[in-house]
Amino acid sequence: MIPAILGRKIGMTQIFNAETGARVPVTVVQAGPCTVLQAKTADGPDGYNGLQLGFEDVKPHRSTLPEIGHARKSNTAPKRFVREFRLEEASDKGVGDTITVDIFAENEVKWVDVVGTTKGKGFQGGMRRWGFGGQPASHGTERKHRSPGSIGGRAQNLGTSSAIKKGKKMAGHMGHNRCTIRSQELMKVDAENNMLLIRGAVPGPNGGFVIVRKAKTRE
Repeated sequence: MIPAILGRKIGMTQIFNAETGARVPVTVVQAGPCTVLQAKTADGPDGYNGLQLGFEDVKPHRSTLPEIGHARKSNTAPKRFVREFRLEEASDKGVGDTITVDIFAENEVKWVDVVGTTKGKGFQGGMRRWGFGGQPASHGTERKHRSPGSIGGRAQNLGTSSAIKKGKKMAGHMGHNRCTIRSQELMKVDAENNMLLIRGAVPGPNGGFVIVRKAKTRE
C-alpha cells in the first residue's frame, strides 16, 4: 500500500535540528485519523484495487442521505472530505478500519507529495495573472498602463486571424486550482497529536484540506 492520508493544513511553525541546532521552518498538517469507507479489489465488481478514505465528521443535516447511508456501512458518521486512492495490490485494510499517521512512521517515509487547492485570487488582470510587463510608463500611454495590449491580429497566414484563440493569456479567474507539490521533506511524525511536520510548500490557505502521500519520484 502506498502510504496516503487526508488532512487539514493548520499553519506554520519552526523546529530545531537536534544535531546542528539549525532552525527549520515547517508547515503543520493535521492528518487523520481517517476511516476506510470503501475497499475495492481487482477481483470485485470495480475491477481495480483501491481504498476510499473519509476525514473529519460532518453533521448529518449538512450532508445528504446517500452520504449518510454510505458512511453507515462502516459504522461512522458522514465525512467532510472523502477521496479514493488506487493501489497496485489489494490492501489489508477493510471497511471501518482507521488509518493514522503511523503509516508514515512504519514505512519510514522521508519525502511526501502534498495535494491541495491553491488560494483563490478572484478576477485578476494580465499583469498579475500572467506576469505581463504592461504598457510603457512614459509619454504616449494614457490610462492604459496595465492593459494587455493587442489581442487579435489579422495575419491569417500565421494562423491567428482576428479571432481570439482558445487559451489566450488574458485577465480572468486566478487561483483555486488543484495543485500537487512534489518531494517535500517530512521532518516529523507526531502520532500522539495526529500531526505531520512538512518542510516545503503546502498549497492552500490555513484550514484547507490536503492529501499527503508518499513521494512518487523520490525515496
